[in-house]
Amino acid sequence: MCNLETEGLQYSCGHYVITRKVNKIDCNSPYCTWSSRHRQPCNPCDHEKYLGPDAKETITGSVNDFCDQCRPYWLAKNADKTRRR
Repeated sequence: MCNLETEGLQYSCGHYVITRKVNKIDCNSPYCTWSSRHRQPCNPCDHEKYLGPDAKETITGSVNDFCDQCRPYWLAKNADKTRRR
């Protein structure tokens, strides 16, 4: 399974969001669609289609806010607390 080296932002909710893919680390497996050794064309391809976890995550900045995935959850949760008062 191939991996990436990435750069991204760290949000206050704890999530790391990729802003740039710096490098791909090739696993050299013919059964991984991301590998340079994967046969082209490969139809129908049922080989590994997902990348592994990032090999290296470089935090380029911190954001004092929730990420786009967490923001709706926290807004809804806080709205419920306001209604209960």
